[in-house]
Amino acid sequence: MRHLLIPLLFLPGPLLAEGCPAAPDHSAEVDALIAEARAAPTEMAGREAGNRMWKLWTDAPDEPAQSLLDEGMQKLRGADYLGALDDLNRLVDYCPDYAEGYNQRAFAYYLTEKFGPALEDLDRAIALSPNHVAALSGRALTLLGLGRTEEAARALARALELNPWLSERSLAGPGGPLEPKGKDI
Repeated sequence: MRHLLIPLLFLPGPLLAEGCPAAPDHSAEVDALIAEARAAPTEMAGREAGNRMWKLWTDAPDEPAQSLLDEGMQKLRGADYLGALDDLNRLVDYCPDYAEGYNQRAFAYYLTEKFGPALEDLDRAIALSPNHVAALSGRALTLLGLGRTEEAARALARALELNPWLSERSLAGPGGPLEPKGKDI
């Protein structure tokens, strides 16, 4: 009986060996949601548009990728950062052109204060999805963690151009670490 269980532990391997299909192209929908967020009359409306962006970003290319993403994100919520990194490393290896894999792995690195690898993954996510608002704001937070304040301010300004309702906007507000210089004169 024990010998029958061992092959089941490795079942995802053959599935992953077949290769990751192209990620769904949600760019037009994301662009429409960015426009909606920018025009939102209230914070609630702007945040709702942002929440709908998340649903698009986390739409993985196929079921094995979706499973790895969901498991990695669940482990992040449970503070199992090493387990999350294991799942997200497998996701990135399997789907190297899927931006959210890099974004979530960057988040895991960020939470463990590995800002260098986080920044590399965020840059890759942004290269794959230039309007990925969450990756842009994550880049700002990571640059801030590295002490690169001016770059962080520029990255956050770019994210806020796309969605002015991000919670990170307080970092650029009065007294925030990324407050624009010269505003108090």
